[in-house]
Amino acid sequence: MPAQCLIYAATGYTGKMMARLAVARGLRPILAGRNEKKLQALADPLQLEYRVARLDDRVQLDQALADIDVVVNIAGPFATTVHFMLAACLRTRTHYLDVTGEIDVFEAVSRYDAEARQQGVMLMPGVGFAVVPSDCLAAYVTQKLPNAQSLKIGITRAAALSRGSMKTILALASNTTMIRRNGRLVSIPLGSLVHDFDYGRGVRPSLAVSWPDVFTAFYTTGVPNIEAYFEANSIERGVYQLGGMLSPVLRAAPAQVFLRTLADLLPEVLLERTPTEDRQTATLSIVVEAKDGAGKRCVARLRTPDGYTLSVDSALAVVKKVLGGVYEVGFQSPARVYGAEFILDMNGVEREDL
Repeated sequence: MPAQCLIYAATGYTGKMMARLAVARGLRPILAGRNEKKLQALADPLQLEYRVARLDDRVQLDQALADIDVVVNIAGPFATTVHFMLAACLRTRTHYLDVTGEIDVFEAVSRYDAEARQQGVMLMPGVGFAVVPSDCLAAYVTQKLPNAQSLKIGITRAAALSRGSMKTILALASNTTMIRRNGRLVSIPLGSLVHDFDYGRGVRPSLAVSWPDVFTAFYTTGVPNIEAYFEANSIERGVYQLGGMLSPVLRAAPAQVFLRTLADLLPEVLLERTPTEDRQTATLSIVVEAKDGAGKRCVARLRTPDGYTLSVDSALAVVKKVLGGVYEVGFQSPARVYGAEFILDMNGVEREDL
């Protein structure tokens, strides 16, 4: 039987994009999720098989994965869904991928490393925009500056935000930021670090955020000091810090229930700066600065399509690698397995040295 892939939560915004692009690329993924009506509406026009399975139903989930080689989990917030799917993947010896950007999820998945090695499966969270381009760029600059002691990673604003991403952001409200210092993850006050990056439109201020690269880039490069930043002007930084101040309230259970309900009422795509049909024209930039102990610097920049387009492209590229037998067992990061050049295989990606 040919190797098979399953996309879980396929009826969401990213899942629909992934299913359609997979078919266009000659893949025949099996679609899965909780809602049979929505699954059928997506699967039938694409002539794909679908399976109904709730994450909290062990029997259903194991049956859905029984003959699957690799699963792409798109069900967020991933902090809520990852343990159900990971446990099922380990029981059924299925390779696990997801598109999370939640740093806590990377830490959680890494704890399954030994069991994954015993079962002969790879666990690779963050195969989308959240990690793949920045991880590959971090690997690139550290190849050029092999004695690097610090990395600063800057990312431009997203053009759009899906309803699922909004739910994840609401669940992650916090008044601290995670960075890496001397090889260890530490928390600093929200808004306490600002750095300037040239994203290609001149120097722009950016605010330190808990981006997952402070976890994965260390795993990929071994650099002991890592900070991640998101482009933000003074007004945006103020709004972000206000959200941090309110995080104890926002993280309380009643508030989370209310906010998730509110998010369900929002359009499927929000905060869109460009029409969906023009998504291919939207671009993002990522800059990585490496510095060694002598003060020598290496800086490079990636230009990519919008985050959703790139996430689907890179996730399917990893799927094809795994289905072709190219993987390493245990917890892994994208650039560690597939190298710094992997991101250049994606459509519309350009790299330049600064």
